[in-house]
Amino acid sequence: MIETVTRPHREHIVRWAAHRPEVLVLSADLTASCEADAFRDAYPDRFYSLGMAEQNMMGFAAGLAREGFFPYIHTFAVFVTRRPFDQVAMSIAYPNLPVRLVGFLPGLTTPGGVTHQAIDDVGLMRLIPNMTVLEAGDATEVTSVLDVAQAVDGPVYIRQLRGEVPRLFAEAEPMRLGCARLLASGDDLCVISSGICTEEAMRAIGALRAHGIGVRHLHVSTLKPFDDQAVLEALAGVRLGVVTMENHSIIGGLGAAVAELMAEHGIGRRLLRLGLKDTYAHGASRPYLLRDYGLDAAALVRAAADLAGEPLDIGDDDLASVRLGTMTAAEKTEDL
Repeated sequence: MIETVTRPHREHIVRWAAHRPEVLVLSADLTASCEADAFRDAYPDRFYSLGMAEQNMMGFAAGLAREGFFPYIHTFAVFVTRRPFDQVAMSIAYPNLPVRLVGFLPGLTTPGGVTHQAIDDVGLMRLIPNMTVLEAGDATEVTSVLDVAQAVDGPVYIRQLRGEVPRLFAEAEPMRLGCARLLASGDDLCVISSGICTEEAMRAIGALRAHGIGVRHLHVSTLKPFDDQAVLEALAGVRLGVVTMENHSIIGGLGAAVAELMAEHGIGRRLLRLGLKDTYAHGASRPYLLRDYGLDAAALVRAAADLAGEPLDIGDDDLASVRLGTMTAAEKTEDL
């Protein structure tokens, strides 16, 4: 049974920052929604609420970083990347300042609709020179991502999870910069997933293997830089092809990064990218959205059948749940 951890970031950042007085937290009027309220209460002199003025907040954070502090900006991913893009690029990334941009509600993790669904944030942040891009996929990575980000000499963008988060990986196996996790081995199909799509992929892997398809499954948490030798070897070492799964548009995100890597190294395999296909999503529950836009376990089964060139007799009953996909009260905290 997979453990579910309630608001892992909220409590962890308080403990993690206890002996790091140079760490500050900035909020844009979404303090509780981004689980920064415990930090505010524990260290009021190290917390700044900038109101709904994200562009100004980026310049403010840049000034703090120039004075030797490490600002951790907390707001929704759309308000980190889309609204203040120029300020992030010019005030933070151009001078290579150690500002950590923590973006919540990545992709389809919110029913709030297009204004709150960050479906293009990875692509935007990958475009910016000097920017490191990380994504948490479970409770272990939600907490260990802070150590990874803090060790980077420059700006970091984090796709962060909130509310009730499954623990897919052991606490003794924290996130490591530029290192994918090998979750399953096989020689037929390579599956590369990130974020919440990894849990969906895990639901399908067992069923595929039971039907004779060996799957090599890697979970990626570093989306830039994207140069892990293990990923390259996995891509080249399977016979049927590659499937990427991401909670993002297929343009500019994980699928695009994998396509670039395959092209640059001459890896002649078919690549199917599961993600939002040049479209906006609408507001609904996470399980519904993942199913409707083809980001769930069933979508991976269909992709595997396509690459195998034959139908696979795998139904919903075969996709044993790793975790129930219901929305809990903790996840409903100020959805908007």
